Amino acid sequence: MKINFFKYQGAGNDFILIDHTMSPLKDIDNALIEQLCHRRFGVGADGLMFVTKHENYDFEMHYFNADGKLGSMCGNGGRCIVAFAKQLGIIDKETNFLAVDGPHYARISENGEWVDLQMIDVNIINKDGEAYVLNTGSPHYVALQSNLKDFDVFHEGKNIRYNDTYKADGINVNFVEDKGDHLFVRTYERGVEDETYACGTGVTAVAMAMAKHKNQSGHIKTAIK
Repeated sequence: MKINFFKYQGAGNDFILIDHTMSPLKDIDNALIEQLCHRRFGVGADGLMFVTKHENYDFEMHYFNADGKLGSMCGNGGRCIVAFAKQLGIIDKETNFLAVDGPHYARISENGEWVDLQMIDVNIINKDGEAYVLNTGSPHYVALQSNLKDFDVFHEGKNIRYNDTYKADGINVNFVEDKGDHLFVRTYERGVEDETYACGTGVTAVAMAMAKHKNQSGHIKTAIK
């Protein structure tokens, strides 16, 4: 089978993108998606996305995790798919598109180097011990951690993701170190089941959780691995 695809990355999150608007592929199943995302035996990616037509929006985004399963919203994936839609000629500088968590507005900068993506509103931030739990389009667990550079994100993140509270549906686990002028973030992603270079919905969750934790508002600067 011949598959025409593109490869994009946003802040280190990399994705396989396929145009499903003209001639939808009928033989791509979850097993094939997992194979395509495999780092050793496939193309290699954190996830795979389809662009499809939608009668009420510019396009619809369909996101699959690297394990081949349909995923929740991916922030960096959303930015990449907007750039992809621009490349395909579906949109120009602005767009309203549909994702699994609802509609999103996005804007491409004049020089074409940036995509600003509006995320869903978050009205509830829960506590789990000292950590915060919230949904920014995907479920996230946010925990403060000192000396994060040397912290074992893979094993500690996996332990939380698969504990009795979260193992059924899974959760993305973010560890954050407050550096004073910025927040340093590292994330273990469900579906990838490993640490990723970045997570768009994750840094959004971290910013909101830390704003609540520190009782502050305004611009929050984050840094990723």
